[in-house]
Amino acid sequence: MTEAGTMTRADLAEAVHRSVGLSRAESAGLVEQVLGHMCGALAKGENVKISGFGSFVLRDKGERMGRNPKTGVEVAIEPRRVLTFRASQVMRDRIVKGH
Repeated sequence: MTEAGTMTRADLAEAVHRSVGLSRAESAGLVEQVLGHMCGALAKGENVKISGFGSFVLRDKGERMGRNPKTGVEVAIEPRRVLTFRASQVMRDRIVKGH
């Protein structure tokens, strides 16, 4: 991982390279394929669930009134689609227990 504590695509590819034994290029390609499939499913409006990890869920939010915190002026917030991630219970337990 990088110094800031962020895991990158390169870090994932390196982990695949070390644990599976594919070449670095093949590992990077595999990571890109998996991420591509996930992005493609989400772009088609499908949710993505990875057992033991979590779910990426698309939600449609309706129009609502909001307020500019600086000026206090009310403004309409347009309807939009948002992507949320919900960690599985297995993932939460691993994070809390530090395993």
